[in-house]
Formats: sequence, C-alpha cells, structure tokens
Amino acid sequence: MTDILLIEDDERLGTLIANYLRKHGYLVVVETDGAQAVGTILEHAPTVVLLDLSLPGQDGFEICRAVRSRYGGVICMLTARIDDIDQVLGLELGADDYIGKPIEPRVLLARLRAHMRRDSAARQTGSILRFGQLCIERDTREVTLYERRIELTTAEFDLLALLADRAGQILSRDDLLRNLRGINFDGLDRSIDGRISRLRRKLGDLAEEPERIKTVRGRGYLFNRAAWE
Repeated sequence: MTDILLIEDDERLGTLIANYLRKHGYLVVVETDGAQAVGTILEHAPTVVLLDLSLPGQDGFEICRAVRSRYGGVICMLTARIDDIDQVLGLELGADDYIGKPIEPRVLLARLRAHMRRDSAARQTGSILRFGQLCIERDTREVTLYERRIELTTAEFDLLALLADRAGQILSRDDLLRNLRGINFDGLDRSIDGRISRLRRKLGDLAEEPERIKTVRGRGYLFNRAAWE
C-alpha cells in the first residue's frame, strides 16, 4: 500500500519532497498531471494524498471534490495560495489539512506523521460508540444514523469520535486541535469550524441553534448525548 501520493506538477519540487520522504522510510508515488490525479488516487489508495492546488488539467479543488466520496484517507492541500477563501473552500470540499508553501521539510514530515498516527490509531481501536440512533464503529470507521450510513472524511470521523468520546464535555478549539493535530489554536485556523459545519450538515443538525453538536459561545463545542433519538 502506498503511504503518500504526492500530486505536484513542479517536477523538481516533487522530486525533492518525494526523496526527502523516502529517506524517512515512506513509500511515495508522484503524479504530475491533474487530469490523471483522481484515477491515481483510487488506484493506489494511499494513506495520505499530498495535493498541490494549482495543477494542469484539473486543479486541487476539482480533484478533492471528485475523489472525496470514494477515498477515505487523508487529503492535505499543499499550496502557495494562502487566502482564507481558498483555505475555507478546500476544507469544505473535504480536505483534512491546508499546508502553505514554502514549508520546512521537517515540519511537513511532522505534519504527515501526525496525520498517519491518528489514522492508524483510529483504525486499530475496536470500540463502538452508541447514542440513541447514532452508531460510531471505530474498527471499520463507519457511522450510521437511523441505520443509514453517513459518509465522512478521515478528519470528520476523527473529530466526531473525539467529541463523542467526551460527550457532555465542552471542548475548545485548542482542545480539539491539540488532540487532532498536535498543535495549539493560533486564533486563525478555521479548520475545526469548517469540520463542525460539515458534520452538522451530514448528521442533520441544521437548526439555527444546533442541538446535536452544540456551540457554547466563548468556550467551544459540546456533543449532546441526548439528541440522537
């Protein structure tokens, strides 16, 4: 199984990144053509897709949109575009992380290792969480609500499982980021808010004041164990 699929049209940069990751023991495949990227992701089913945003043939947003429902691994967007709008769009389309260029290779390696550790740990945990009609199966990473399967990305599943593990507790953005990505909240990272929004939409928590994953103003988010009947 491929560890990392790097989709990058800059061949020199792609070679440098791939060689660095290979030196640290990872099996890396490089794809330079955006038009071929979706097929390559589905063929190799990597643990992590490191996806450049600006690609010939099909850009990173289009690739993420096209593949997200069929690929359950981690998608990290790698880009020199740092606009908030681009970051929010990428996360809304199902990306798990947004990594700005240029990035120090050791920092990139640490980010990828963190994603892979969380993915591995989640897959190895065999517990099942049940709240009324909601069932979260850690071993298969499946979520069902009213016996209907809910399709979640890796990041969405990890966030839901963390919230459910601590049902009834208020978790701040800092709590969530430290548990999910091993970093502290810097006041600018909107990835948690985007994931919460997507989870609410997928779990039918669409009221003006959501009841299943509640916002506690000024403090964070709370998983309501009583709201799943």
